[in-house]
Amino acid sequence: MTFHDTPRRYGAVSLLFHWTMALLIIAQFMALGGYINDGEHWIGNTIVPWHVDIGLLLLVLVSLRLLWMLGQREQRPEPHGHRPMQLLAKGGHLLLYTCMVLMPLTGLLIMVGEGHSLAFFGFQLLAERDAEMSWAILLGESHAPISWLFVALVIGHLGAALYHHFIKHDDTLVRMTSGRFGTN
Repeated sequence: MTFHDTPRRYGAVSLLFHWTMALLIIAQFMALGGYINDGEHWIGNTIVPWHVDIGLLLLVLVSLRLLWMLGQREQRPEPHGHRPMQLLAKGGHLLLYTCMVLMPLTGLLIMVGEGHSLAFFGFQLLAERDAEMSWAILLGESHAPISWLFVALVIGHLGAALYHHFIKHDDTLVRMTSGRFGTN
C-alpha cells in the first residue's frame, strides 16, 4: 500500500482520514440520542461529554483532509458509472464535505454566541463571558438541521457503497478498504 492515492486506489493517508473520521462521526451521531432523557443513560454519560472535543477534532481533521485531497486531486480514483452517476457521486461528496465543515463551525458559533467557555481536550481556548452574540447564535441554530441532513447523506453514502459492492460488483468499496472486502 502506498501513502498516496492512485487512479485505482486510495492511499494509506486518505484511508486513515476516511475511517478515522467515519468512526468519530458515528460517535457524534450517537450523541444525538444522548440528549434524550437529559443524558440519563450510557450514551448521555459517556459520549455526550466529548461532543465538543470530538467536533473540534473533526474540524481539524476535515481541514487536513481537504488539504491532502487537493494535493492528490490529479491521481484520485474517479467515481464509477455513467456521467450522470459520476456527477451525483461528486455532488454527494461535496455535500458530505460541506456538512463536515459546517457541523463543527455552527457548533462553535452556538458555544461562542451564548458566551460559553470553549476547551479542546482540557486545553482552554476561550473563557466564559457574559455577553451574548445574537448573530452567532442565529447562525449556530442551523447546527441541528444540518446534523439531520448529514445523517441522511451518510446513510446514502453507505447505501451507495453497498450498492456498488453487492449489486454492481465493482471495486468502489474495495478501493476504500485496501482490498479487505474483495480481491485486488
